[in-house]
Amino acid sequence: MAGQIPQRFIDDLLARVDVVEVVGERVKLKKAGRNHSGLCPFHQEKSPSFTVSADKQFYHCFGCGAHGNALRFLMEYENLRFPEAVEQLAARLGMEVPREGADDPRAQARERKRKEGVNLLELSASFYRERLKMPEAEAARRYLAERGLSPEMQQAFAIGYAPAGWDVLKRHLLERGVADAVQIEYGLLVHHEDSGRTYDRFRDRVMFPIRDIRGRTIAFGGRVLGDAKPKYLNSPETPVFHKGRELYGLYEARQANPRLERLVIVEGYMDVVALAQFGIRNAVATLGTSTSDEHLGRLFRMVGEVVFCFDGDRAGRQAAARALETVLPQMIDGRQARFMFLPEGEDPDTLVRREGAEAFEDRITCASPLSEFLFDHAAEGRDLGSIEARERFASQVLSAIGKLPEGVLKSLLLTELSRRTGVDQTHFEALLSREVAEASPPDMSPASAEPMPPSSGERPSEAGRGQASLGRMARALQLLVHEPGLVERLPEDDDWCDQSDPEAGLCREVVRLLRAGGYRSAQVLLAHFHGTPEGERLAALARQEPLVPRGLRGAELDNWVAYFQRHRRQQSPQEEYDALLARMQAGERLSQEQRQRLGELLTELKG
Repeated sequence: MAGQIPQRFIDDLLARVDVVEVVGERVKLKKAGRNHSGLCPFHQEKSPSFTVSADKQFYHCFGCGAHGNALRFLMEYENLRFPEAVEQLAARLGMEVPREGADDPRAQARERKRKEGVNLLELSASFYRERLKMPEAEAARRYLAERGLSPEMQQAFAIGYAPAGWDVLKRHLLERGVADAVQIEYGLLVHHEDSGRTYDRFRDRVMFPIRDIRGRTIAFGGRVLGDAKPKYLNSPETPVFHKGRELYGLYEARQANPRLERLVIVEGYMDVVALAQFGIRNAVATLGTSTSDEHLGRLFRMVGEVVFCFDGDRAGRQAAARALETVLPQMIDGRQARFMFLPEGEDPDTLVRREGAEAFEDRITCASPLSEFLFDHAAEGRDLGSIEARERFASQVLSAIGKLPEGVLKSLLLTELSRRTGVDQTHFEALLSREVAEASPPDMSPASAEPMPPSSGERPSEAGRGQASLGRMARALQLLVHEPGLVERLPEDDDWCDQSDPEAGLCREVVRLLRAGGYRSAQVLLAHFHGTPEGERLAALARQEPLVPRGLRGAELDNWVAYFQRHRRQQSPQEEYDALLARMQAGERLSQEQRQRLGELLTELKG
């Protein structure tokens, strides 16, 4: 059901549910005085540091810092989005979840489209599975048998077969009332522009359903049986499938083991299935793209360690270098990333068949830690006996270290860089501090509030170019998205928001939600806006790391607020009146002070 869940319902739900029951169904708890304790489900420990308070309706781990209420626990433990966690808690109590704006025709249309797409793709997946049993699929069954896939594994991954005809699926769906246009929209049909005809996208292929974390089919991958090209074919982007966000095999991995500790990222879905056949049930695959920050964010919410698996050739090394750039900003303390390189000419599918599961598991265990790969990659092709080569080596490593969040790993890597180069660590720390200062906006006065340009001779990074394009209000909003706790620094009245800025309305709504819910998790905040244009905007801001280091972000937000307040005082009475009136006409509830100010301005303008 579309629409935003009212805050009053969330408050009522949390007042009725018992966090001890919710956690106790998933974690073995023991009574410890007035509280309950157990082993933390979010990190590995041998002695309990995880506490659940019935009085405060709160859980906290003194080991990894995980904390929150029943909703937060469900989101983190089950990897649910905020609305899904609310629905699950409400179902326990027999409560129906209300939605504000559910009668909005656009919201209803989005919800209908989503359900329509999921139902259509599930129907298609069922069709492909049935076709695998028919005589026409003999070659497909033989191929799967030759690859050593048991019937049980085929069933676990819901593998099917797309018939060789040009319109077999099309006719099957038309008979069930699914129009061509809908089939095209969800990637099942292809429209030929010259002839105007449509035909099945997948033909004579072994079909691998791509499922979301809840097990719903959202796309397909097909492996050709003959010599047609491409050998592997994935669904295009659709309203329910975004390849930069989804991972093949993640649902199946969690089904095999809900308490995963490590996930291995491989290249293709056949690698995932082959490894699963050999008992290695923690592999996932990207879908024709490099590993994205969204992929890694999702994986690190489930496990503490991610292993990248690459071919050992030059292309594999280049792919590993790109993965390193992506993972660096995600490496908060407690997380691990490793890099595993296969013998040239091998892939996980062929190697596990040749060496066996135990040997392959050993390769995973012995994969290079991020630190080792970082230094090896920077040293590659360089004679470190040369001062100039050492300088370029140190610069490359220092640039990578600068992308890391503040923490122990960053400090240890600086120490190691100092040891390897003979340069004092304080010099590297000073260089990093200078880069941060150059990238940060200086004094946020009206004359200098524009984004800081890159220093002479530098080419801004992708993140830097994205930051430079952000407006003033967007920068303040980005800080709140990354650190919701900063809301406590804001004035009680939201008049500081620049009413002329297009981001002002969203910023006020974010501030209202943060104060009402007491949220300190960006994930919970983003879930409130999921499926809306505002949600897409906030997600984009969340993907960009602020240029200002964490310890200075509160001061930067203070500077922005001070600037906006000065700017507001410089507004003409007419501009201030128009801004307040526009907010009231948009249905926004003004405070008593704002209404009083509106009256004063009206009197002033009439006089």
